[in-house]
Amino acid sequence: MTARPTLVLGIHDLSRRPGTMREIDLEVPAPADLTNEVVGVPTGEPMRLTGRLDSVIEGVLASGTITAHLRGECVRCLGPVAHEITAEFSELFAYPGAVERDPQDEEAEDILEVIGEQIDLEQTVRDAVGLELPFQPLCRPDCQGLCPQCGKDRNADPHEHDNIDIRWAALVDALNTEESEEPDPGSAGGGSATQ
Repeated sequence: MTARPTLVLGIHDLSRRPGTMREIDLEVPAPADLTNEVVGVPTGEPMRLTGRLDSVIEGVLASGTITAHLRGECVRCLGPVAHEITAEFSELFAYPGAVERDPQDEEAEDILEVIGEQIDLEQTVRDAVGLELPFQPLCRPDCQGLCPQCGKDRNADPHEHDNIDIRWAALVDALNTEESEEPDPGSAGGGSATQ
């Protein structure tokens, strides 16, 4: 007997019995590649899946929440990101032939089916968690990021630099040169005469 994947659930007790229901509360390992290239759930990381399976006329309705721990890199300071997310899901797994598929309807291809007396929640989990992954993850909401001048982490070392707009640099240099060439009024012309 081969072991079934952990996101494949048996529905023998629900199959073709509309009105019956079963609660689910599972800890499952995260499938591979549950990421958006910036942040994701590491492969094998435990995820909590809670909800219910409802038998309906067309198939089995799976609904609930998934709680997972994200890991990644902050887009501002490049520090580590570690957050917990909760994603909701609701998916109908149709019995083969129970739902008419219109060849013109693109969404008809996305209908998941009951296979034997099992449903595979992997695609449902991927879709639900994928929608919750941030595109610009932050280590904390008020992250100051890296200094654009020196590259230091402004969270650890808050600082500022005197920035001169390059368009005004020539004027600043001219004013600095002019100030250094002007004689000091107290030293020019001998100052005050004594009697």
